[in-house]
Amino acid sequence: MVELDRIDHSIMRELQKNGRITVTELASRVGLSKTPCQVRMRRLEEQGYITGYTALINQTKLGLNHIAFAQVTLSDTSSKALGSFNDAIRQISAVEQCHMIAGNFDYLLKVRTRNMAEYRQVLGEQISALPHVLQTSTFVVMENVKDSSV
Repeated sequence: MVELDRIDHSIMRELQKNGRITVTELASRVGLSKTPCQVRMRRLEEQGYITGYTALINQTKLGLNHIAFAQVTLSDTSSKALGSFNDAIRQISAVEQCHMIAGNFDYLLKVRTRNMAEYRQVLGEQISALPHVLQTSTFVVMENVKDSSV
């Protein structure tokens, strides 16, 4: 793998801001001509630095206004149990993010639903029913202050 330089980082930063930017515009912003910019983009993709392109959806416009974070503690943290939980959590569409945590609980989930009633249903019928779930604790978002990967 080639070590990343300032221009590689600039390319990735610009693509995070706007994945639909033309190569010509991207090249202009990072100080390259079109062909070297395309070569660098292709290299960043092939080496796994850029893993894909996606659209960011305004979830609020879709009525998904309720965000909660749920701490999940498992009754068993063997590799097999963790694998079972990981496979099952990926099937719950309301779970936007799932992170294994080093701390006094095992996972932190970001769950997005229409309202508290729907969240309670997802928590009670789906998350709590997952393999090896011992307990959960919920933190409801009052205001989304910053939500960005840039």
